[in-house]
Amino acid sequence: MAWQLRSATPDDLDAIMAIEHAVFPSDAWSRESMLAELSNRHTHYLVAFDLATPDEFVAYAGLLAPRGATQADIQSVAVVETARRRGLARTLVQTLIAEARDRGAREVFLEVRVDNPNAQSLYDSLGFERIAVRKGYYQPDNVDGAVMRLEIPEPKTRPAVGQ
Repeated sequence: MAWQLRSATPDDLDAIMAIEHAVFPSDAWSRESMLAELSNRHTHYLVAFDLATPDEFVAYAGLLAPRGATQADIQSVAVVETARRRGLARTLVQTLIAEARDRGAREVFLEVRVDNPNAQSLYDSLGFERIAVRKGYYQPDNVDGAVMRLEIPEPKTRPAVGQ
């Protein structure tokens, strides 16, 4: 599959909410909250789709990162089941980290359910560290949330070959 990412807009609300309810059935965000996120100038949301079916989103992810602030928060990462285990969540998170860096952030934070080992493994592999636990953070399931932090690394560059 060839995934394509693009910035999400409020026009994508219905498709994003379909993913939200499929991936987070017990604790999905409300339409109103998601619309506020998509409309906020301090956020950056992405949608992902297969090039063969550009009108069918398979994932979305969002970042809260006011320009000039030194800290950013990954708000949500959601990938439909049929598109998992193919590197899409990793690509989304890496893209959000790059956006946070571009906006001036030096740290990125997120919360992840303690009963989601796959997501925790992804964040661990990207260099996030656990810094706290929020008891009962995910409701109505009363599941703890692990707070994770990443110090954003400087971009790695190399001289062009043949110069």
